[in-house]
Amino acid sequence: MASMLNGNMSRRYFVKVLGAAGAIGATGALAACGSSSSSSSSTGSDSGSGAAKFKLGHIGPLTGAAAIYGNATQNGAQIAVDEINAEGGDIQFDLISEDDEHDPEKSVNAYHNLMDQGMQILVGTTTTTPCVAVSTETNNDRVFELTPSASSVNVIGGEDIGADNPRKDNVFQMCFTDPNQGTASAKYISEQQLGSKIAIIYNNADAYSTGIYNKFTDEAKDLGLEIVSTSTFTDDSATDFSVQVGDAKSSGADLVFLPIYYQPASLILTEANKQGFAPKFFGVDGMDGILTVEGFDTSLAEGVMLLTPFNADADDDLTKSFVSKYKDQYGDTPNQFAADAYDCVYVIKELIENSGVTADQAAADMCDALIAAITDSGYSHDGLTGEGMTWKDTGEVSKDPKGMIIENGAYVGM
Repeated sequence: MASMLNGNMSRRYFVKVLGAAGAIGATGALAACGSSSSSSSSTGSDSGSGAAKFKLGHIGPLTGAAAIYGNATQNGAQIAVDEINAEGGDIQFDLISEDDEHDPEKSVNAYHNLMDQGMQILVGTTTTTPCVAVSTETNNDRVFELTPSASSVNVIGGEDIGADNPRKDNVFQMCFTDPNQGTASAKYISEQQLGSKIAIIYNNADAYSTGIYNKFTDEAKDLGLEIVSTSTFTDDSATDFSVQVGDAKSSGADLVFLPIYYQPASLILTEANKQGFAPKFFGVDGMDGILTVEGFDTSLAEGVMLLTPFNADADDDLTKSFVSKYKDQYGDTPNQFAADAYDCVYVIKELIENSGVTADQAAADMCDALIAAITDSGYSHDGLTGEGMTWKDTGEVSKDPKGMIIENGAYVGM
């Protein structure tokens, strides 16, 4: 897999744009406590130039079961905003955030709240199902949207990549699409000869999980991987996995593929241990966070493998700087979602520079120029989650995933 970036900080040519529209509320990033009201912040050493700031919006689950994701993206974006504002240049940002509790209806309401506050560009939404709903709104309103972590093809649309709705040309992804994760996972398992009999447990009521599952099974068939057990669950039934684990065990699986989020994955690992079932476990980016589950015996995650674009233990300068700031400000180790959001803000900064849009423009007036800038054949970005990242006109990002394994309570490159 591709190596982490070389950490040469000089690649971040800091151009600056301003923005402003008055701060509305609390400074700093939302910790896992907030309400559904918005937060506006532009902390750090501001330039004091007095020019208007670009108003970035962020939407994610800041409370509820998926709060680890929303707070991570909000915090990662905030660190990037603080760094850029502290440079004191022409590009400056005001970041305003809304809690959607991983609920599509609340996410649409959050979007309208941000628009009422003058949002010009959206970093979000964080999770897939809400983003499918919100991206329809941004497409109608012509608001440029770069989501850090919503991975379904229905977020960006386009039948040529398997989505069931038209292409939303204003929406782009920093994360891999679900099909790409499914394909990459099957290829990695095959190339590394990680398992000969594969069981799959997935959430058949979740767009993220089913999207990865469908593409994984297609690719596995082409690669000659034997799938010996397939079982499902829903959010409502994600409390008891004895049947699913039992089926995988009785089928003789030596690898269990988990295209799911980390909460149910922690329960599956616990149940497997209870049943004396010890295959290899392989997950995707939603697995990131499993070491933070309250009450979970993290020793059970030893040896778990996953594909992710970010490793907080990497030793390049950029990663070390980001992780240090994150720990200092938020008292935790950043996950992939935080890194993706950080990269989103720097990409937006570069697109503003390259397109020449100004902070006094309306969102709709900026949109087409930012689209042209991100799809320009000469544009690429080096960030926390990849070197030489580029974007197709489909909205998909092109970057290399990295194989990780949990060893001694940390993610280690495979």
